[in-house]
Amino acid sequence: MGPVPRLAPLRPSLDLVPSPLPDRPGLLVRDPFRYAEAIIVIPSPLVPCLAFFNGRYQDTEVSQALLRLTGDARVGEAVGHLARVLGEGGFLDDDNFARLRDERHRAFAGARWRESAHAGVAYPAQQAELRRTLEGYLADGGEPRAQSAGLVGIAAPHVSPEGGWRCYQAAYGRLGHEHRGRTAVVLGTSHYGEPNRFGLTRKPFLTPLGEVPVATALVDELAASGGDAVVLEDYCHAVEHSIEFQVVFLQQVLGTDVRILPVLCGPFTSTTRDGGRPEDDPGVARVIEALGNIAAREGGRLLWILGVDMAHVGRRYGDDFAARAGSLREVEARDRRRCEAIGKGDAEGFWELLRENGDDLRWCGASPFYTLLRALPGLRSELLRYEQWNIDEQSVVSFGGLAFSL
Repeated sequence: MGPVPRLAPLRPSLDLVPSPLPDRPGLLVRDPFRYAEAIIVIPSPLVPCLAFFNGRYQDTEVSQALLRLTGDARVGEAVGHLARVLGEGGFLDDDNFARLRDERHRAFAGARWRESAHAGVAYPAQQAELRRTLEGYLADGGEPRAQSAGLVGIAAPHVSPEGGWRCYQAAYGRLGHEHRGRTAVVLGTSHYGEPNRFGLTRKPFLTPLGEVPVATALVDELAASGGDAVVLEDYCHAVEHSIEFQVVFLQQVLGTDVRILPVLCGPFTSTTRDGGRPEDDPGVARVIEALGNIAAREGGRLLWILGVDMAHVGRRYGDDFAARAGSLREVEARDRRRCEAIGKGDAEGFWELLRENGDDLRWCGASPFYTLLRALPGLRSELLRYEQWNIDEQSVVSFGGLAFSL
């Protein structure tokens, strides 16, 4: 007889949050990578059973243990049903998941466009409705647009436009007709990418507002310079929102002639934890140097766009307290100190502040900010607006709108 099969482990990259459905209490499980397309709710009595899905238990062992604990054989049957649902849905790290992952990667690699992943959810999917919505977000009450002399770029949130529209407005309100025709280098947070890696794609971005071409020659230049620090045709682009949201706003503000160099910046986790500088990693150093070379050569033909959020605090992010926007004064003070360092172009000072308490504020925009500061020496910035927003009742995200100049 062969070995008795074990319950496959639950994939570590899943989003697990309390169910928002009053009539279906339990744990909501979704896959941010969209390998598993379904969203499921595990009933509250079965949630503790997820502890068995770690790759160490045989299904017969689980059934026998639960029978001894409860005296009810039906509990073991329920766990078996749960295993089938999780496995067939792609939520377990097993052969079925490997097949789904490979299929998704092949489909993205062969696709003509990087299609909108969040249209119809984070913003309207119909062009006319989307334009009306963006016009509402960007309306400035009739006040004249601020002077943009020396402007080389902006930073805007990547939080849902519904929650962060005032900061989107502050940032994109600095762009005007004089910025049309430039290539937008969009540095976005890679929420799902590998540490110390930069994700690129040559695929045009397709949104309800039309197609945005990619500066493929610059993509190829970065890929050649970055070596193994660059992931070309990174699947993370297929699901990531940090660049997609910027593309939609760029289309609305600068029109149809915008083109982009989309760069997903993975976290610089080792230096956050162990000290040193991100560019101590040779691959990170190569990519930053390549971006600096592109900036020096292209000059005013480029526009730098960051899709970044700041702090993430509260129960959703592992804190033992419920967070409420507007009451987090210390978080705001620390966020503003980091923005002051960015404003002075002080990359090292910014990184030292970021590393405080092991980056307990979880600034997910850290790597794009640092990359820009190192690639453009002498950069200065102005914090145009700062906000905190409750992403759920117990968790807060902070973000801002910034303007960059040289």
